[in-house]
Amino acid sequence: MKDDPRIERLISLAERIIVALEGDIAALKEGRTGALKTIDPEIQKLTVIYGREAQGFDPRLAQNAPPSLRERFLAVTTKFREVLQLHARMVTRVKNASEGMIRAIVAEVERANAPMRTYGPRPGTAPPRSSGAMVFNRVV
Repeated sequence: MKDDPRIERLISLAERIIVALEGDIAALKEGRTGALKTIDPEIQKLTVIYGREAQGFDPRLAQNAPPSLRERFLAVTTKFREVLQLHARMVTRVKNASEGMIRAIVAEVERANAPMRTYGPRPGTAPPRSSGAMVFNRVV
């Protein structure tokens, strides 16, 4: 039950994906979301291929591999997990920050468009509710 070429292929795919993820992490740290490498179709194909290969991979193959190949495989797998976790944290931070800014803008626009409460003869009428629309014509 030896399949060294398959292990080599998994190592190669993982190394290429790691490089792309590290590039994304650097771009996110610099605030350049347009420079993300994982949105490149070639990298997306690599991740699909890696997913298929890894899904059908039997761990016993790695146990029966030569020691040098097994060590490389374990090292790449460990690094891949670490980089993937860091990438997920960075993407989550950017997502939360951008969603927070959108919520703040919506709240400010709704506050600015809310009718003023005045003292009048009919205090019981309720003001119209905001539709929550996200498109506005003036700058906040």
